[in-house]
Amino acid sequence: MNTETTHTQETASILDAVGSNQCLTFKLADEEYGVDIMKVREIRSWEPATSIPNTPDFILGVINLRGNVVPVIDLRKRFNLDKAEYGTSTVIVVVKVEHRGDERTMGLVVDAVSEVYNISAEMLQETPELGSAINTEFVKGLATVDNKMIIMLDADLIVSPEHLNVQEKVA
Repeated sequence: MNTETTHTQETASILDAVGSNQCLTFKLADEEYGVDIMKVREIRSWEPATSIPNTPDFILGVINLRGNVVPVIDLRKRFNLDKAEYGTSTVIVVVKVEHRGDERTMGLVVDAVSEVYNISAEMLQETPELGSAINTEFVKGLATVDNKMIIMLDADLIVSPEHLNVQEKVA
């Protein structure tokens, strides 16, 4: 069985677990992060992206997803974490996000997928004030599950044009 098939099966089993308070968690630099599972469309094996000139360094480029061009963001670079080599556990989490009423599909490169957890609103704690030097605007809150801290992210904000420092097309 190849890696693509394995990741497709993992995606199917993860998405079968969909519920109103569920999140998909993934690893980045030994920390566990989570996003609302309703934003996740699929999990793909790592593949290099086609570079696009004049984009921020955390935008790796684009991939072809069944005929659709999908921008890919390296979350390690996005969050100013140490660089890591892409390996067999590296995946692209494809998410569908909203911005000003429009839906966009984006790929998020993460070190590895972890678990699906039920995290209720009551379990979320506010992000502590860390001073103006540290940007926590993408963090929805923190949750403790099975004695580990999960940093819950707002996928819509991570990839919004305002936060990507890229120009939107003017119609």
